[in-house]
Amino acid sequence: MTSASSQHAAGPARRTVVAAAGAAGLAAALTACGSSDNSSDKVNTGSGSSGTTGGAGGGSAGGTALAKTSDIPEGGGRIFKDQGVVVTQPTAGTFKAFSAKCTHQGCAVGSVTGGAIVCPCHNSHFSIADGSVKQGPATQPLPAEKITVSGEDIKLA
Repeated sequence: MTSASSQHAAGPARRTVVAAAGAAGLAAALTACGSSDNSSDKVNTGSGSSGTTGGAGGGSAGGTALAKTSDIPEGGGRIFKDQGVVVTQPTAGTFKAFSAKCTHQGCAVGSVTGGAIVCPCHNSHFSIADGSVKQGPATQPLPAEKITVSGEDIKLA
């Protein structure tokens, strides 16, 4: 009997091992379903940049080149997945940029259609003009991103 009692003392109980494995699996599942964005670490107080073709803005200003103004349809927009940004043109010559990460659960938005930026995960719709929620379940607007428009070039600032 001495050997049986020493087995229990030498390692964790079976229940402890099973409970720990279950907890680890649950944590992994919650991490996969939750937002992987660091939006709580990133505060963007900008209201989106607007510009017109030929508007002010340094031609030699730094930034990541995104597109030409002609690449962004009037009344629509284009998603730049690699940069995590959506650029829209709500009215002729006015360009706006927003995060491409849905504020509901962090999914990447999937399309710009009918004057809205649409998230495919739960069908949230956001305004192309100001990023505000047009249809939930999202309750927070898309954060504005800063862009510059110089001539025909749109750059992420």
